[in-house]
Amino acid sequence: MILLTYTWKVLITMRDDFAVFILTHKRPDRIYTKRMLDRFNYTGRIVYIVDDQDDTVDEYKRLYGDSVYVFDKLKAAEITDTMDNETHQRGVVFARNWCWTIAKELGLKYFMVLDDDYSSIQHITNAEHNNRSRSIQLTNMDRLFTAMVEFVESTPVLTLAMGQGGDYQGGGGWDRPKRKAMNSFVCATDRPFKFSGRTNEDVNAYVRLGHKGDIMLTQMKTSIIQKLTQSNEGGLTELYLDTGTYVKSFFSVMMHPSGVRVAVLGKKHERLHHRVDWRKTAPKILRQEYKK
Repeated sequence: MILLTYTWKVLITMRDDFAVFILTHKRPDRIYTKRMLDRFNYTGRIVYIVDDQDDTVDEYKRLYGDSVYVFDKLKAAEITDTMDNETHQRGVVFARNWCWTIAKELGLKYFMVLDDDYSSIQHITNAEHNNRSRSIQLTNMDRLFTAMVEFVESTPVLTLAMGQGGDYQGGGGWDRPKRKAMNSFVCATDRPFKFSGRTNEDVNAYVRLGHKGDIMLTQMKTSIIQKLTQSNEGGLTELYLDTGTYVKSFFSVMMHPSGVRVAVLGKKHERLHHRVDWRKTAPKILRQEYKK
C-alpha cells in the first residue's frame, strides 16, 4: 500500500533541489500546464525543455527567458532506442531520456516531468460513483509535489506518477497504487532509467522495467486532466495523426510480447490500444508462510 498523504490546509515552500520540467514542442503560446501551475499557486522552479530542431525556440526564449533549456536532439537520439528504422527525430522519447542529464547540469536532486497540455490536476475523492472528483485546492500544489518527492526519496521506486482518466474506469482501486507510470514522472537524478520506442515510450518503460522487478508506481489520489491529443496542434499531434494508436500500441507488444497485446478499447468510440496482462508482467511477492 502506498502511503502518500498531503494536508490541503498546510502551506509550504517548494524545496530548492527540485524543479518541474515541462516538455514542449512548437507550442510556446499554448503551454497549458504553466497556466495550471500558476492557477494552483505552484512556487517552485519550472524548466521548459525544448529541442534544437524546434523552429519556435526564439519565441520560447522571448516568453520564458532563462527558464528555457534547449537540448541537442541528435545527442539524445544517440542514447535512445526508437525501436524502428525511421531516421527522423520526431517523438518525445528523446527529451524524456535527456532529462537526467539536464537535472545533473542544473544541480537538482529530484525533478518532475510533465507534458505541456495539462488543464487541471484533480484530487480524487470517490471513484466508485461515476468517477466523481474535485479539483485540488488552489494553494496546495507545492504540498502535493513535495509529498510525491518525499515518497520517491524514502523508497526504492524509480518513479511516481499521477493517475489519468482511464485508470479510474470501473471504479474500484482508486485508493491503491498501480504498477505503472505514464505521462507524469517524479524522478531522482541518481536513479536514471531509459525510455524506448518512438511512441508509447512510457508503457514500454514500465512493462520492461517492471518485468525485471523494478518498481514504477502511479498514485491514484490525484489525476491529471489533459487536452485531447489530436486536437492540440504541435507536440506529438502530427506523429499520432500519421501513425495512429495501432502503431503506437505495437511498440509495447514488441517490448514485452508475452505480456502485452493489442485489443479494442471503448464501446461508443472504439480504437485499438495496448492491453497489459499483469500476471505475465510484474513479479509476484509471496507470503513468507509459503516458503519451502
